[in-house]
Amino acid sequence: MFPAPVILFVYNRPWHTVRTVESLMRNSLAPESNLHIFSDGPKNQQDAVRVQEVREYLQDIDGFARVHITEQTQNLGLAASIISGVTGAIERFGTAIVLEDDIISSPNFLEFMNRALKFYENNPMIFSISGYSFPVRIPSSYPWPVYLSPRCSSWGWGTWKDRWEKVDWLVRDYPEFLNDRAAQQAFNRGGEDMTRHLTYQMEGKIQAWGARFCYAHFRNHAYCLMPVVSKIRNIGCDGSGTHRENTNRYDVALDRGAGPIEFPSSLEENDEIVRSLHAIFRDPVRGQFLGALKRILRDR
Repeated sequence: MFPAPVILFVYNRPWHTVRTVESLMRNSLAPESNLHIFSDGPKNQQDAVRVQEVREYLQDIDGFARVHITEQTQNLGLAASIISGVTGAIERFGTAIVLEDDIISSPNFLEFMNRALKFYENNPMIFSISGYSFPVRIPSSYPWPVYLSPRCSSWGWGTWKDRWEKVDWLVRDYPEFLNDRAAQQAFNRGGEDMTRHLTYQMEGKIQAWGARFCYAHFRNHAYCLMPVVSKIRNIGCDGSGTHRENTNRYDVALDRGAGPIEFPSSLEENDEIVRSLHAIFRDPVRGQFLGALKRILRDR
């Protein structure tokens, strides 16, 4: 199906939601795209006021082929909302483009996503497509407008039914993974926090669907495809959302280019890009320790 359905998850942030929808409406493919919105139920009475404010705004959205709104009466939580909502949509349509309520998209985001989903649909090495690009260093000699990331992103992404069905949300092989240091090191190529987040999920400390999605990429020897120039900017790193710290460390310049990009049929992992990605998610405590150790050894 073209264009792919757009799935938007919202909760209790009216200002963020308005900016997310308005930027999405400016996409060239918005008038041809069906927008499916999932509004989670409030956790408490305090949240209920802002949830209702968001829902009132949703009723007046236009600019898309069709707008479907699902209002949950109970609070499912972000992880359960996304897993159930994407599963239902992807079983029906075969693919989906997914956003949360704090995502600003460039006007060519939907075009990029739809073209990438079509171009790589039969490439098992690509497990998902992301519109967001981490603030990595791209080598000057790198020839392509996209790159392979061992770490996926939940900020404006898409995938296909056959990949989504490979995700084991129970992570049944976690005990074996926990005892396999080599596997943990390989998984952590996308950042030193990868195994830690998965462990927190398995211990019930967080509800992180993204950690399990990244793990599925790893177990299937696959990657997330990302654009060199980001088509997504997250405005939710202000402490307002679930699992969101107040930081600007993930800020990127939003793509302002015009015209479609050419996708390479064959891609390989770029070592310099992966090292740069790993550095972004380096453990700060460990990094300080290693830095001090290097200085001690240097000054001996």
